[in-house]
Amino acid sequence: MGAKAEALAQKFESKVQEATGVFERLSDADWKKTTDAEKWTVGVVAHHVAVSHETLAGLVKTLADGKPGPNIPMDAIHAMNAKHAQEQAACTKADTLALHKKNAAAAAAMLRGLDDAALDKSGNVLAGMSPMSAGQLAGGLLPGHIEEHLKSIRATAGA
Repeated sequence: MGAKAEALAQKFESKVQEATGVFERLSDADWKKTTDAEKWTVGVVAHHVAVSHETLAGLVKTLADGKPGPNIPMDAIHAMNAKHAQEQAACTKADTLALHKKNAAAAAAMLRGLDDAALDKSGNVLAGMSPMSAGQLAGGLLPGHIEEHLKSIRATAGA
């Protein structure tokens, strides 16, 4: 592990802790409110965040391992997210919090296992966009994804 990986893990963990606090403060009524941004319930948005730690960390690891990025079209991401929202419509706060903590811990551990050379490897993650390095993905998208959805949850639930 290098200093960069540790800094990225700490940045991610800080955002995870913030999300955990927000999720824990949500009431049952808040959990069922529909967000303006995603048009999903707050619970589904929180579950999406929890699941995405594993998915996004997997993308970081793919690039860090020197493998080509998946070059995913945005339409495919939107379709996967819509399917997830339908499948998790009844997700519980307790299950979501447990998944959030488990996946976040695994993602942070994976980040800490990377060296600087691995963080510099890059590939095409999203179709039509410039290649990203594993470090850019870890420092930008991984914590940024949490922040984006926390803004939506806060706007909806006032949390």
